[in-house]
Amino acid sequence: TTDGKPITLHGNIDRPEDIRTLRKFADTGVGLYRTEMLFIEKNGWPDEETQFKTYKRALFRLKGKPLTIRTMDLGADKEIQDTIDQWPMAHNPAIGLRAIRRCMKEPESFIPQLRAILRVAALGPVRMMIPMLTNIEELGQVKNLIKRTKQELKQQKIRFNKNLKVGAMIEVTAAALSADAFAKQLDFLSIGTNDLIQYTLALDRIDDEISYLYNPLNPAVLHLIQLSINAGKKANIPVSLCGEMASNPQYTRLRLGMGLEYFSVQANSLLEVKHIINNSKLSRLRTQIKKILEHQSTLEIERELEVLNQREGRKMVG
Repeated sequence: TTDGKPITLHGNIDRPEDIRTLRKFADTGVGLYRTEMLFIEKNGWPDEETQFKTYKRALFRLKGKPLTIRTMDLGADKEIQDTIDQWPMAHNPAIGLRAIRRCMKEPESFIPQLRAILRVAALGPVRMMIPMLTNIEELGQVKNLIKRTKQELKQQKIRFNKNLKVGAMIEVTAAALSADAFAKQLDFLSIGTNDLIQYTLALDRIDDEISYLYNPLNPAVLHLIQLSINAGKKANIPVSLCGEMASNPQYTRLRLGMGLEYFSVQANSLLEVKHIINNSKLSRLRTQIKKILEHQSTLEIERELEVLNQREGRKMVG
């Protein structure tokens, strides 16, 4: 920022090949690698070696930049065709057996991914991120499975990173409200705004009939984001934000003013988001955003933020 605050800006990818596009915009790392795309493309659960080689390819293409690998987030609108008939039909897939719930339902199928990530983390700066955690007990189960996987790799004398950093997606309302507890047991947090908005506002984000209610500026959503950012600062761990809200430049100043210091965005948003950050005075934004967040109406917040963006935009042009 113009007053010297360093902000970390990373990109999102679905596959190693996306890094080529990412590097066209910035020489940076990956804050979100959506591994479920590999599962969908293979139409099944890839074996350990397939996953290890794929993650290794992504890491080496980054040439020393960090890679955050999210464990597979299958379910809801992302599914493997061959497994559809194997699972009972969910009345509401968005809040059913998906992401880490599904992995822990079949731990023996999940372990190959854990092994692959632990192994590739021995080759460079890799972190692992767990999606859709809901409570501390669930986190404990995941951590125990990671511990068991490490013990197996050690016994087999297979090289792995015993100090792999593990973080969680904050995308369930319960997790955001318990962010302090999660922050004490994790190395980092990442706010997944797409699902956090969906679950907080009780709406299906792909349902056109109610899409008008899907708004990142709803005061309740902003409150949960602020709770998560504050929890990370209190525990002295990094908190990033990904999803569509992170990639939309109209929200960049808002996020900065809320205290966010780590961003993970789509490749084509990198330059514009970076430009706004480089032309923002953080100390001034904090005061302005604090006043905006005092409003209880989504429309008032939208209006005030638009005025702020126009005013700051004119200063950038000037």
